[in-house]
Amino acid sequence: MEKRALGGALLLLALCAGQAFSAEKRWVVSEGTTLKKEQSVSAANLADLPVGAELTLVEGEGRWLKVQTVDGKDGWVYAGRVSDTQPVAEVGAGDGLLGASMQKSQINTAKADSARSVRGLSPEAAAYAKQHGTPEALKKELDKILARKVSNNEVKAFLKEGKIGEYAQ
Repeated sequence: MEKRALGGALLLLALCAGQAFSAEKRWVVSEGTTLKKEQSVSAANLADLPVGAELTLVEGEGRWLKVQTVDGKDGWVYAGRVSDTQPVAEVGAGDGLLGASMQKSQINTAKADSARSVRGLSPEAAAYAKQHGTPEALKKELDKILARKVSNNEVKAFLKEGKIGEYAQ
């Protein structure tokens, strides 16, 4: 009976050790991501993290994650800037706000809705507008809106002003 109990304890210990060594991975999916000294957007930057950078999860609760970079730096990243799946470039994806870096982040994003917003009118919608005589001036204004590019700094300012994402209090 004692051998069975000892065997069970050793098996449990081996399973726990195996889980400790199989650390969870995360990947950076947002341009402008920085490794922070503390769990705050105003904390000191320890490193700039490019899209696709692999991270090892050290602590994973809440909006901020404690991670370690492949070169051994420990710090904090905002959970919405990383994913549990490695980013891959999409066919036809640009480098803009909703380009190749738009992946399944830990804060769920409606990827299809985002993609639709940068594609412009569908062929069906364009045909409808033509059939119903949409004025040329309105089409030109819509083209201007659809051609608008938003920089990372503009997005950051918007998030900060609105206290959204990592800027929420």
